[in-house]
Amino acid sequence: MSVVALFQGSPAALVTFCLLLGLAVGSFLNVVIHRLPMILERQWRAECAELAGTSLPPVERFDLVTPRSRCPSCGHGITALENIPLVSYFLLGGKCSACRARISPRYPLVEALAGALSGYAAWRFGFSAAAVGAMLFSWAMVALAFIDLDTFYLPDNITLLLLWTGLAFALFGIFTDLRPAVIGAAAGYLVLWSVFWVYKFATGKEGMGYGDFKLLAAIGAWLGWQILPLVILLSSFVGAVVGIALIVFARHQRSSPIPFGPYLAVAGLIALFHGEAINRRYLDLF
Repeated sequence: MSVVALFQGSPAALVTFCLLLGLAVGSFLNVVIHRLPMILERQWRAECAELAGTSLPPVERFDLVTPRSRCPSCGHGITALENIPLVSYFLLGGKCSACRARISPRYPLVEALAGALSGYAAWRFGFSAAAVGAMLFSWAMVALAFIDLDTFYLPDNITLLLLWTGLAFALFGIFTDLRPAVIGAAAGYLVLWSVFWVYKFATGKEGMGYGDFKLLAAIGAWLGWQILPLVILLSSFVGAVVGIALIVFARHQRSSPIPFGPYLAVAGLIALFHGEAINRRYLDLF
């Protein structure tokens, strides 16, 4: 029996494979979340130095592959057996095998999210291009959400690639057709762009970053303009609930910024898997 026939005939095998694939990708997403902002910062410094006519001292190669992952406390190189998604974290007791420094639980959380979303995509869409697209979309959302939490930045390397990939899927009508996708990309960007300038003119402050515009544009490209009201409503609701909870329970200062990207990512994932059903139920009420 071929692999294709196996996955077509056994949903359980497909879900299991995609779950394991998602766990492996989640391990790589941890690298992307940690290193991509630093890679971009190095690039910006080099570009600034070039414009200023100066040069920076040579540094070791640093990208998504090199150097090998290591413990930030003692520099111990992470071996293959110590890098098995979820399993290694629990076998090591959440600590470095060399210095016993605590490993952040966020690493297994990212792996678990990527795995669960991948398995759910396979269960939701079956053996299809839609399942592949849903996994790509989900992985990008996980990476963007955690990068924004860390840095208040949504890298163009991911948001713009996500936008163009969404338009490519729309060429084949996977989640939406090309016309709604193009309108969704434009509308997604312009809606938050307009909110940004209205808020800035009213208060003199910037309420959000340009990365948020691009992320909503990418969601519009994947799912079409019809889904944007739901995404905006859901992200605003989740953001308001979390923001109030932080102020009340964590004594977060009202003047302190809160990244909006994670809320857009959560809303985008809900819309991806259940947006049509939610819209249909909402319209049925009227």
